[in-house]
Amino acid sequence: MAGICSVCSTYPLDLVRARLSIATASIPVSVASQTKPPPTNGPKLSLSSAYHTASSSVAASDLSIVGMTSKIMREEGGIRGLYRGLVATAFGVAPYVGINFAAYEFLRGVITPPGKTSVARKLTCGALAGSISQTLTYPFDVLRRKMQVTGMKSSGLGIKYTGAIDALQGIVRTEGVRGLYRGLWPNLLKVAPSIATSFFTYELVKDYLVSRY
Repeated sequence: MAGICSVCSTYPLDLVRARLSIATASIPVSVASQTKPPPTNGPKLSLSSAYHTASSSVAASDLSIVGMTSKIMREEGGIRGLYRGLVATAFGVAPYVGINFAAYEFLRGVITPPGKTSVARKLTCGALAGSISQTLTYPFDVLRRKMQVTGMKSSGLGIKYTGAIDALQGIVRTEGVRGLYRGLWPNLLKVAPSIATSFFTYELVKDYLVSRY
């Protein structure tokens, strides 16, 4: 419940962040193509044009938090557009947070018994807990990202989903079950140290506050 409450209150920011990441991905290439003369080699010209498509329809005024928020509300149904993909995210966050804390508490009893509470052991507990929970719930994360960009005119994806179920069926149909785990390893490289640091900081601050107050 805590995970669902937190994601519902901050979801529009996550959506805007995803849109900005895509909208600004090819800006350097676009600028370069405008300032340099076109190459004489045909294949290079077509490749440059392909990279340029992602940001061609995004105005410079939209490349900010406020600008992108206004763009989404203007083009995708007002405030409702800021919550595109929320259901898939909520279904993923609930088990993710639950498994994360359950795994951490279990691993803490195994890896950090009394007298063996070194920093390395504590960080290992958090890293393993984050990796386990992320791996088990990663398909929901894939669905979340698909739903976040499906309404973006300049995404260049060429695919529009009507909902989370449609997105799930489309991914399995075109990419197979492996498509639901595309990008898992790079994500684990981010999640493991992130969750390890998060839990370690939480325990550190909690012990400090308990001892002080």
